[in-house]
Amino acid sequence: MKEETQRVPQATSKRLPLYYRFIQKLANEGKERISSQELSEAMKIDSATIRRDFSYFGALGKKGYGYDVRRLLEFFRKTLDQDEAVNLALVGVGSLGNAFMKYNFEKNHNTRIVVAFDPNAAEEGTMSNGIPIFRPELLEEKLPDFGVQMAVLTVPARAAQDMTDRLAALGVKGILNFAPVRLNVPEGVRVHSIDLSIEMQALIYAIRNDEKNSQTSI
Repeated sequence: MKEETQRVPQATSKRLPLYYRFIQKLANEGKERISSQELSEAMKIDSATIRRDFSYFGALGKKGYGYDVRRLLEFFRKTLDQDEAVNLALVGVGSLGNAFMKYNFEKNHNTRIVVAFDPNAAEEGTMSNGIPIFRPELLEEKLPDFGVQMAVLTVPARAAQDMTDRLAALGVKGILNFAPVRLNVPEGVRVHSIDLSIEMQALIYAIRNDEKNSQTSI
Protein backbone atom coordinates (compact mmCIF):
# COMPACT_ATOMS: atom_id res chain seq x y z
CA MET A 1 0.00 0.00 0.00
CA LYS A 2 1.34 3.45 -0.84
CA GLU A 3 2.41 5.84 1.92
CA GLU A 4 -0.24 8.47 2.72
CA THR A 5 0.18 12.12 3.79
CA GLN A 6 -1.17 11.30 7.25
CA ARG A 7 -0.97 8.18 9.31
CA VAL A 8 -3.90 5.86 8.57
CA PRO A 9 -5.09 3.72 11.52
CA GLN A 10 -4.61 -0.02 11.17
CA ALA A 11 -8.36 -0.64 11.47
CA THR A 12 -8.94 1.66 8.49
CA SER A 13 -6.13 0.00 6.50
CA LYS A 14 -7.76 -3.40 7.00
CA ARG A 15 -11.06 -2.10 5.63
CA LEU A 16 -9.57 -0.62 2.45
CA PRO A 17 -9.48 -3.96 0.54
CA LEU A 18 -13.13 -4.53 1.55
CA TYR A 19 -14.09 -1.14 0.13
CA TYR A 20 -12.14 -1.83 -3.05
CA ARG A 21 -13.79 -5.22 -3.58
CA PHE A 22 -17.27 -3.80 -3.04
CA ILE A 23 -16.69 -0.71 -5.22
CA GLN A 24 -15.35 -3.00 -7.94
CA LYS A 25 -18.60 -5.00 -7.76
CA LEU A 26 -20.65 -1.80 -8.05
CA ALA A 27 -18.64 -0.67 -11.08
CA ASN A 28 -19.15 -4.05 -12.77
CA GLU A 29 -22.89 -3.68 -12.20
CA GLY A 30 -22.85 -0.28 -13.91
CA LYS A 31 -23.62 1.84 -10.84
CA GLU A 32 -22.34 5.40 -11.23
CA ARG A 33 -22.62 6.88 -7.73
CA ILE A 34 -23.32 5.84 -4.17
CA SER A 35 -23.78 7.56 -0.80
CA SER A 36 -22.03 6.64 2.45
CA GLN A 37 -25.43 5.54 3.80
CA GLU A 38 -25.94 3.17 0.86
CA LEU A 39 -22.41 1.82 1.36
CA SER A 40 -23.17 1.40 5.06
CA GLU A 41 -26.34 -0.60 4.47
CA ALA A 42 -24.74 -2.79 1.80
CA MET A 43 -21.44 -3.47 3.62
CA LYS A 44 -22.80 -3.51 7.21
CA ILE A 45 -20.28 -0.84 8.24
CA ASP A 46 -21.44 2.27 10.12
CA SER A 47 -21.73 5.25 7.75
CA ALA A 48 -19.76 7.46 10.16
CA THR A 49 -16.93 4.91 10.05
CA ILE A 50 -16.96 4.96 6.25
CA ARG A 51 -16.85 8.76 6.12
CA ARG A 52 -14.03 8.83 8.68
CA ASP A 53 -12.06 6.18 6.77
CA PHE A 54 -12.44 8.07 3.51
CA SER A 55 -11.53 11.41 5.16
CA TYR A 56 -7.94 10.23 5.65
CA PHE A 57 -7.51 10.45 1.89
CA GLY A 58 -9.02 13.86 1.19
CA ALA A 59 -12.25 14.81 -0.57
CA LEU A 60 -13.39 11.58 -2.20
CA GLY A 61 -17.03 12.59 -2.42
CA LYS A 62 -19.32 15.62 -2.71
CA LYS A 63 -21.97 16.72 -0.25
CA GLY A 64 -25.41 16.05 -1.68
CA TYR A 65 -23.97 13.85 -4.44
CA GLY A 66 -22.13 11.07 -2.65
CA TYR A 67 -19.25 9.21 -4.24
CA ASP A 68 -18.48 8.66 -7.90
CA VAL A 69 -18.03 4.90 -8.23
CA ARG A 70 -15.46 5.02 -11.04
CA ARG A 71 -13.42 7.66 -9.21
CA LEU A 72 -13.47 5.58 -6.03
CA LEU A 73 -12.48 2.47 -7.97
CA GLU A 74 -9.49 4.23 -9.52
CA PHE A 75 -8.50 5.71 -6.15
CA PHE A 76 -8.53 2.36 -4.34
CA ARG A 77 -6.75 0.62 -7.23
CA LYS A 78 -3.88 3.12 -7.00
CA THR A 79 -3.87 3.25 -3.20
CA LEU A 80 -3.70 -0.53 -2.90
CA ASP A 81 -1.21 -0.84 -5.79
CA GLN A 82 -3.52 -3.17 -7.68
CA ASP A 83 -1.57 -2.62 -10.90
CA GLU A 84 1.71 -3.75 -9.33
CA ALA A 85 2.21 -7.46 -8.67
CA VAL A 86 3.73 -8.49 -5.33
CA ASN A 87 5.68 -11.74 -5.09
CA LEU A 88 5.03 -13.96 -2.08
CA ALA A 89 6.96 -16.81 -0.51
CA LEU A 90 5.01 -19.57 1.22
CA VAL A 91 6.79 -21.16 4.19
CA GLY A 92 5.14 -24.40 5.22
CA VAL A 93 3.29 -26.57 2.70
CA GLY A 94 0.97 -28.54 4.98
CA SER A 95 -2.81 -28.64 4.63
CA LEU A 96 -3.24 -24.87 4.88
CA GLY A 97 -0.18 -24.15 2.74
CA ASN A 98 -1.43 -26.51 0.04
CA ALA A 99 -4.77 -24.72 0.01
CA PHE A 100 -2.98 -21.41 -0.56
CA MET A 101 -0.95 -22.88 -3.40
CA LYS A 102 -4.04 -24.23 -5.16
CA TYR A 103 -5.89 -20.94 -4.77
CA ASN A 104 -2.92 -18.63 -5.28
CA PHE A 105 -3.71 -15.00 -4.59
CA GLU A 106 -2.96 -13.83 -8.13
CA LYS A 107 -6.37 -15.02 -9.37
CA ASN A 108 -8.21 -12.40 -7.32
CA HIS A 109 -5.59 -9.98 -6.05
CA ASN A 110 -2.32 -8.37 -7.08
CA THR A 111 -0.22 -10.90 -5.18
CA ARG A 112 1.13 -14.28 -6.25
CA ILE A 113 3.04 -17.12 -4.61
CA VAL A 114 6.24 -17.61 -6.59
CA VAL A 115 8.20 -19.98 -4.32
CA ALA A 116 7.57 -22.22 -1.31
CA PHE A 117 9.66 -23.93 1.37
CA ASP A 118 8.84 -27.10 3.26
CA PRO A 119 10.95 -29.73 5.10
CA ASN A 120 9.25 -32.54 3.17
CA ALA A 121 10.37 -31.21 -0.21
CA ALA A 122 12.80 -33.30 -2.24
CA GLU A 123 16.46 -32.38 -1.77
CA GLU A 124 16.69 -31.13 -5.35
CA GLY A 125 13.36 -29.32 -5.05
CA THR A 126 9.99 -30.09 -6.62
CA MET A 127 7.07 -28.35 -8.37
CA SER A 128 3.45 -28.11 -7.30
CA ASN A 129 0.75 -26.02 -9.01
CA GLY A 130 3.54 -24.42 -11.02
CA ILE A 131 5.35 -23.27 -7.86
CA PRO A 132 8.87 -24.50 -6.98
CA ILE A 133 9.22 -25.95 -3.47
CA PHE A 134 12.57 -26.20 -1.69
CA ARG A 135 13.74 -27.41 1.69
CA PRO A 136 13.99 -24.67 4.40
CA GLU A 137 17.78 -24.99 4.62
CA LEU A 138 17.91 -23.55 1.09
CA LEU A 139 15.99 -20.40 2.05
CA GLU A 140 19.01 -18.08 2.01
CA GLU A 141 20.22 -19.53 -1.30
CA LYS A 142 16.94 -19.61 -3.22
CA LEU A 143 14.74 -16.78 -1.93
CA PRO A 144 16.77 -13.88 -3.43
CA ASP A 145 16.16 -15.31 -6.93
CA PHE A 146 12.39 -14.68 -6.76
CA GLY A 147 12.08 -10.99 -5.85
CA VAL A 148 9.96 -11.79 -2.81
CA GLN A 149 8.58 -8.87 -0.80
CA MET A 150 6.20 -10.72 1.52
CA ALA A 151 5.80 -14.18 3.02
CA VAL A 152 2.96 -16.37 4.23
CA LEU A 153 3.95 -18.38 7.29
CA THR A 154 2.05 -21.64 7.92
CA VAL A 155 4.60 -23.47 10.08
CA PRO A 156 4.31 -24.94 13.61
CA ALA A 157 4.67 -22.44 16.45
CA ARG A 158 8.09 -23.82 17.42
CA ALA A 159 9.54 -22.94 14.01
CA ALA A 160 7.80 -19.61 13.42
CA GLN A 161 10.24 -17.20 15.10
CA ASP A 162 13.33 -18.75 13.52
CA MET A 163 11.77 -18.56 10.05
CA THR A 164 10.67 -14.99 10.72
CA ASP A 165 14.21 -13.98 11.69
CA ARG A 166 15.61 -15.52 8.53
CA LEU A 167 12.98 -13.93 6.28
CA ALA A 168 13.56 -10.51 7.83
CA ALA A 169 17.31 -10.87 7.36
CA LEU A 170 16.67 -11.52 3.65
CA GLY A 171 14.73 -8.29 3.25
CA VAL A 172 11.12 -9.53 3.49
CA LYS A 173 9.00 -6.56 4.59
CA GLY A 174 5.69 -8.22 5.40
CA ILE A 175 4.66 -11.54 6.94
CA LEU A 176 1.16 -13.00 7.09
CA ASN A 177 1.46 -15.33 10.06
CA PHE A 178 -0.86 -18.29 10.66
CA ALA A 179 1.27 -19.83 13.42
CA PRO A 180 -0.37 -19.49 16.87
CA VAL A 181 2.49 -17.47 18.35
CA ARG A 182 3.42 -13.80 18.72
CA LEU A 183 6.37 -12.91 16.51
CA ASN A 184 9.12 -10.39 17.17
CA VAL A 185 10.35 -8.51 14.12
CA PRO A 186 12.86 -5.70 13.53
CA GLU A 187 11.74 -2.17 12.68
CA GLY A 188 10.57 -1.92 9.09
CA VAL A 189 8.97 -5.38 9.01
CA ARG A 190 5.22 -5.79 9.47
CA VAL A 191 3.45 -8.89 10.75
CA HIS A 192 -0.28 -9.61 10.50
CA SER A 193 -1.20 -12.67 12.53
CA ILE A 194 -4.31 -14.76 11.94
CA ASP A 195 -5.09 -17.30 14.67
CA LEU A 196 -7.88 -19.48 13.28
CA SER A 197 -8.80 -20.87 16.72
CA ILE A 198 -9.26 -17.35 18.12
CA GLU A 199 -11.34 -16.32 15.11
CA MET A 200 -13.53 -19.39 15.58
CA GLN A 201 -14.00 -18.71 19.30
CA ALA A 202 -14.90 -15.09 18.53
CA LEU A 203 -17.47 -16.26 15.99
CA ILE A 204 -18.99 -18.73 18.45
CA TYR A 205 -19.23 -16.01 21.10
CA ALA A 206 -20.89 -13.60 18.66
CA ILE A 207 -23.47 -16.22 17.63
CA ARG A 208 -24.32 -17.11 21.22
CA ASN A 209 -24.49 -13.44 22.19
CA ASP A 210 -26.90 -12.80 19.29
CA GLU A 211 -29.06 -15.70 20.49
CA LYS A 212 -29.15 -14.35 24.06
CA ASN A 213 -30.07 -10.86 22.86
CA SER A 214 -32.79 -12.30 20.64
CA GLN A 215 -34.31 -14.24 23.55
CA THR A 216 -34.15 -11.17 25.80
CA SER A 217 -36.01 -9.02 23.30
CA ILE A 218 -38.91 -11.47 22.99
